[in-house]
Amino acid sequence: MQNYEEITLDSGLRIVTEALPYVNSASIGVWFGTGSRDESTENNGISHFIEHLMFKGTQKRTAREIAETIDSVGGQINAFTSKDHTCYYVRILDKYLTLAMDVLSDMLNNSLLDPNEIEKEKKVIIEEIRMYEDAPDELVHDLFAQSIWGRHPLGQNIAGEEEVIRNLTRADILNYIDAHYVNKNTVISVAGNFSHTNVVKDIERLFPSKPLTPPKRQESLPQIERPVYIKEKKTEQVHLCLGTKAYPREHQDRYALTILDSILGGGVSSRLFQRVREERGLVYSVYSYYTSYQDTGAFVVYAGTSPENIEEVVEIVTEELFNVKRDGVTEKELNRTKEQLKGNLMLSLESTSNRMSRLGKSELFFGRIVTIEEVVKNIEKVQIEDIKKVALDLFKRENLVLTAIGPISDKIADKIKLID
Repeated sequence: MQNYEEITLDSGLRIVTEALPYVNSASIGVWFGTGSRDESTENNGISHFIEHLMFKGTQKRTAREIAETIDSVGGQINAFTSKDHTCYYVRILDKYLTLAMDVLSDMLNNSLLDPNEIEKEKKVIIEEIRMYEDAPDELVHDLFAQSIWGRHPLGQNIAGEEEVIRNLTRADILNYIDAHYVNKNTVISVAGNFSHTNVVKDIERLFPSKPLTPPKRQESLPQIERPVYIKEKKTEQVHLCLGTKAYPREHQDRYALTILDSILGGGVSSRLFQRVREERGLVYSVYSYYTSYQDTGAFVVYAGTSPENIEEVVEIVTEELFNVKRDGVTEKELNRTKEQLKGNLMLSLESTSNRMSRLGKSELFFGRIVTIEEVVKNIEKVQIEDIKKVALDLFKRENLVLTAIGPISDKIADKIKLID
């Protein structure tokens, strides 16, 4: 039984907590429902840029003092930006939770956004973008997003483009914060050893009212414009993603797809790992993942292989997708995967950070707490015919998208473009 509590303040700010009196720590996250999908081509990367700038000093603390305040009591402070949300978080001993709230509030409400720091941080972001360009095993996922989402904001890189970052102004940054960092677009989640009542009082005191309504997101999605995208690059391996559009967050078949994802590429016992790596020795890394958003999603298989093996790897991956369409999965696979997913879920509860993240995402994305019991119940309900239905629905040759980076000759490119 979880000790969840929820409250929405008059300002629109949502607070969700889970009290864990048997631990000695607490984790707090401030979640904003904004990311790269809320950006235009003219300000792409601004959400991620703002995340960096919030650590660069306030009226009360320098950048160094922000870090030292948390470090000095053994805590950890960090942040991340995704396509549809941004989170600032602290994990700390429970007796310092109010201090953590004070630091986060100070950063998010009193950042100086000093022009000199802005120009300095632009250089850091540009170096990060360039570093990413040198990591083909990561870059290929961005190319896949560009291919499957096209000109929609979901296809944009989270870090942005160099030229766009160079041209961002302080006014651009302030306008974006004023529009998106508002209480109706914010959730504060806390998990650990604390009093819910005291946490709410501290948040009311530390986080000022910003009751504005954030801009409406672009929801219409384009058709797949580039089913095959190959980028020539001098690397030792070819890195590829093969996948298709999938279900949005609240789709009724999302649990069946989660199980299918695990069966196909969710670990060392998965079909793809066993067949492509263990039986054929064609890759070191192969896995699949299902990512979902408010209005759409994607199912993706990643593999890294030598140029001479790429055609065979693509053939095997495609064959495994269609095998599920034709033959489904076995009772043994289904039961094993259900236990695996439930085990992973329960193990994740050992961490206050994971519990805090579950609360924050649940409230931000669904507007309520999706309990552990609900998740387990929905996993248990999935049957073999549900898995096959999902495979028949998603794994259609005309909907497959392939992206690849590496030393790919025209001869190889012509072969894999067929995906046959």
